Amino acid sequence: MLRVNLPREADIERLGDGVCALLENVGAMFQNQEMLRALEAFGAVVDHSAQLARFPRPLVNEFLAAIRRQSAQRAGTPVSAFSPPGLPALSTQIAQFSYDFDQQQRRPGNRGDFIEFVKLGDVLHSRAGVGHCLLLTDVPPMLEPLEALLLLAEYAHHPGPAFAWNVRQADYLSEMGHILRVPDPLTLGAVCIAHPLRFDREVADRYVRMLREGHAAGLCAMPVAGLTTPITVEGFIVVASAELVASWMVGRALNPQVSLGGSMWAGTSDMRTGHVSFSAFDALFYGLAAVQFLEQWCGVTVVVGGGEYCDAKWPGLYAALEKAYKAMTIAAFTGQHPEVGQGMLDSGKVLSDVQLLVERDLGLGVQQYAREIAPDAESIGLSTILEIGIGGQAEYLRAEHTAHHLRRSLWLPKLLSRTGWSGFEEEARLLRRARERAKSLVAQYRRPEGREEQLSRARAVLERARRELV
Repeated sequence: MLRVNLPREADIERLGDGVCALLENVGAMFQNQEMLRALEAFGAVVDHSAQLARFPRPLVNEFLAAIRRQSAQRAGTPVSAFSPPGLPALSTQIAQFSYDFDQQQRRPGNRGDFIEFVKLGDVLHSRAGVGHCLLLTDVPPMLEPLEALLLLAEYAHHPGPAFAWNVRQADYLSEMGHILRVPDPLTLGAVCIAHPLRFDREVADRYVRMLREGHAAGLCAMPVAGLTTPITVEGFIVVASAELVASWMVGRALNPQVSLGGSMWAGTSDMRTGHVSFSAFDALFYGLAAVQFLEQWCGVTVVVGGGEYCDAKWPGLYAALEKAYKAMTIAAFTGQHPEVGQGMLDSGKVLSDVQLLVERDLGLGVQQYAREIAPDAESIGLSTILEIGIGGQAEYLRAEHTAHHLRRSLWLPKLLSRTGWSGFEEEARLLRRARERAKSLVAQYRRPEGREEQLSRARAVLERARRELV
């Protein structure tokens, strides 16, 4: 694995000293009384009226020493073979907009578009299931995940989870999942705080439930240099690391056995336009530097996320290659290869069926690196090698061995051209082919049968939630 230019050991300690000073003097806001009480018992200095917890330096040092010891016990794990990422799929993206390729426009997510995506996913990757991939902006927010689960159960043969962004939705979703026989009806999602250092009420409430249920402690951190942290990479490391350490400490305060982790989605700004990028060169550097500092300073592995987000706003090969560059850069520096996209554009805000299909072709290409090398008489083809010899009278292109092994030996994309980009007209043809394939897949869709009674009972739960939540 590559490494960014982290400083010397003494400078690592200087950065760590900044993290400790920030936690001791500023701390973090926790808008949840259970969190505050647990932190107070853990040794933090808590101001209940201001909902603030500060972490004395001796407490932080003791905590870090404990997790370093745990990390040392896990050291020496052998390096594994390349683990290929899964193919992009319609899972729990929660894009806010859908991209209508025929009209060349984006529109807010809605029930109709969500149903079309569910149909596409059900045909494209039925066994993997289909999840809550698009936000339903035409549904009251508190009911939105319940409506999504009901639609998944109605249209997907293997419905995936809906995202409960508020803990009050979770029990309704669990009840609906039991009725609908969906084994995993909800996800409490990623823990994305309000940077800097603020665990707002909805996120804090959800985090408490996750910790009680045994989920790992940590953040899906999305700090932005110059906006929510200092503009310098050194200041970014201090603030972003303090947020993660605070999330780990409250995790252990509530559940002493919880594992520690998280992800770092670092952002940087274009100072000319204000656009925030989570895939620019400097953004990736900030994220890689922060996670490598955390691993070196306290021994906890935080992943750099991820191959889904790109700056491109138009579907096509450029957007897919932007994600591929990002995913492969992360893999080079961390050894963990994220997926190459999930069909999203504009930093995860827009979901496109065309983009999803293009990215699946690229994903098949990345999976080439995980192929097994299994030499036997047939795969080596020694008789063919000896027959052709130095060539001239015979050639491998015409050999029966080539015809027999062609399909299992080469990357054969369904949409992309192996001859390379040859101009905008070729790009337009690619997108049209992708759109026609999406239409063809949806045309093959067949609705699940025999669920009418369960759907009726689940709708009754939804109507009760409408009275009690809205």
